[in-house]
Amino acid sequence: MQQKHSVTVPGLGLTFSTGSIAQLAGGAVNVNVGETNVFVTACAAQTMRPGQDFFPLTVDYRDKYAAAGRFPGGYFKREGRPSEREILISRLCDRPCRPLFPEGFLNEVQIIGQLFSADLINDSDIAMVNGASAALHISDIPWNGPIGCVRVALIEDKFVANPTIEQMYSSSLDLIYVGNKKDMLMIEGSADQISEEKFIEALAFGHEAIQPIIAAIEELRGLAGKPKAVFKLVGATPEARAIIERVVPAERISAAIFGFEKNVRSANVKALKEEAKAALVAELGEGKFTDVDLNVVFEDLQYKAYRATVLAQGVRSDKRDAKSLRPLQAQVGVLPRVHGSAMFQRGDTQNIAIVTLGPTKEAQDMDGLTGGATSKSFILHYNFPPFSVGEAGRFIGPGRREIGHGALAERSLVPVLPPEDAFPYSIRVVSEIMASNGSTSMASICGGCLALMDAGVPIIAPVAGISCGLMTEMDANGGITKWTTITDILGEEDHFGDMDFKIAGTTKGITGFQLDLKINGLPFEIAKTAVFQARDARIEILKVMLGSLPAPRADLSRYAPRIQTIQIDPEKIGLLIGPGGKTIRRITETTGAQIDIAEDDSGKVFIYSNNGDAMARAIAEIDGLCGGGGGPGGGGGGAPIEVGKIYNGRVTGIKDFGAFVECTPGKEGLCHISELAEMRVRRTEDVVKMGEMIWVKCIGIDERSGKVRLSRKAAMREMESQQQGGGQAAPAEAPTA
Repeated sequence: MQQKHSVTVPGLGLTFSTGSIAQLAGGAVNVNVGETNVFVTACAAQTMRPGQDFFPLTVDYRDKYAAAGRFPGGYFKREGRPSEREILISRLCDRPCRPLFPEGFLNEVQIIGQLFSADLINDSDIAMVNGASAALHISDIPWNGPIGCVRVALIEDKFVANPTIEQMYSSSLDLIYVGNKKDMLMIEGSADQISEEKFIEALAFGHEAIQPIIAAIEELRGLAGKPKAVFKLVGATPEARAIIERVVPAERISAAIFGFEKNVRSANVKALKEEAKAALVAELGEGKFTDVDLNVVFEDLQYKAYRATVLAQGVRSDKRDAKSLRPLQAQVGVLPRVHGSAMFQRGDTQNIAIVTLGPTKEAQDMDGLTGGATSKSFILHYNFPPFSVGEAGRFIGPGRREIGHGALAERSLVPVLPPEDAFPYSIRVVSEIMASNGSTSMASICGGCLALMDAGVPIIAPVAGISCGLMTEMDANGGITKWTTITDILGEEDHFGDMDFKIAGTTKGITGFQLDLKINGLPFEIAKTAVFQARDARIEILKVMLGSLPAPRADLSRYAPRIQTIQIDPEKIGLLIGPGGKTIRRITETTGAQIDIAEDDSGKVFIYSNNGDAMARAIAEIDGLCGGGGGPGGGGGGAPIEVGKIYNGRVTGIKDFGAFVECTPGKEGLCHISELAEMRVRRTEDVVKMGEMIWVKCIGIDERSGKVRLSRKAAMREMESQQQGGGQAAPAEAPTA
């Protein structure tokens, strides 16, 4: 048995340990923070698949229900497919680890993280990233780490590293910062319109906070690290590279991509690739080269071409300068029957956003396995169909990319939503990507914001998002010697560039952000430049957006449900719900209105309906049931039944001896079989049916028992007499429609 090694990070409560379990894995580390424990392993395949020309890194994080002392839901009582939270944590770990593998290393690498213990105080996402860093660093897998990860909160204007779940409720910033000793590698999160200056302070704070984590992982490698294995790196053969670069020199690649639309650029490069392949066949012969040779060299050629003129002249492939946006278009109300809609387009990238408003009960439930929120009333779903990039492909459910992009857009819009007590709706935004050529997640924010405004959601301020890219020139040691940040990147500039820095916000400050790199680190000077460059672009986009709709509409769509909030005595909540939900279900079914009761037992009742009559009837029912003071006539709570009055009531029970009729909400009486009609009635069902509305008159109330006696024939006789006399009967208000 191997010896167990353990190191602790001072000040953060993080402990790394290895050596006691999973000894056959390439690297295996337990990460503890409080009593939350995450176990992470890293393994690499020893061989590659034939013809492989990409790096297959997979990161899978799983919450284990046993970690919180719970059974999984569902029939099979075992964990199934990954949840949205598990996918987002997997992506959070993947993105900073990926760029640190050596170029040409294409053996499959798998990182698996499992939550073994959850204390409901400390979240597990930060532990997962640090555990992956430690597992890779002590393993035999080649990797240019370690990295450290912290969450930064801003509470009462003070930065806090790795706050508890409870502390995050008081924070105006949720920043996840990942970096190495020198530079940042990845950030993501949201903020309550934080200023750019304060945001940069938070980045600096996060960078200092990760240094003890990196030192601890280095110490763990010194105690238990394995020698790094030597793997074959994939690249083009010198012979194939020489032929391709001679047939397709740099100037031909540049001529193929500069000044053309996306589809033309792709066709031009494809033609050059076919020409190069023909030359390889002619000079080397069939079977003497592979598609890997062709793909690797063409990637290199395009990589150099896309950055050459940007770095030398500040001109990009579509002839824009470094800071210019593509043409912008914004339009609201593009769909007739939905609650709110908008179209936003930036260059080729286009999205249609659709808003649906619903009652609070439509909020999405969350498992709350590690603590924190158990539901959310704002949801943004992002869809990326294959036609958006001009391809034919599988049209299936959302993948990891769709879930990640939707989460980024969602958290960027949450800070400007009205509080639920002022706008008690559940809100769903669906972003349908119609065309994609760079930064569709930021287009989703712009379109989603406009759709919310079109729906009449009183947002605090409009939000726009934009992405900044980076082109660099490096020396032999990987140091950056020249660089240019570029605004509003194309899909190719994302692929062949070095950075995708997405920032969303209002004119006041930042609400959402995400940084991904393809290089080994981002110096702070470049990050600062990108932050302020994105602010300038964001303000320009907001001007175009507000040109289509200057402010949220004053009224909701006529197809959206209206809401009325009424207050009842909290002690009468049970009365409104009724046995097994019988009473509230009856009111919703008969009026057509949706009724939700606040979960905080405050007595607030939310009534939703897009029909005014249904709304009024539901309010009258609830008021009659919960607003009265009780009295004779079937139990307290509603308006009392009075002797001599006529009621249009509902048959709630049929017996051999007569029918029970509800005259006012919650109050009923018995109409004996002898009082149903003038003639002799053999069976109650011959005259009335269950649920039927009938006119009855209260002919008496027993003083001792409070039992109410009703008569249908007396009511019919009196109403007929009133009509014959030229008058109009004045029956009591019906309890239901």
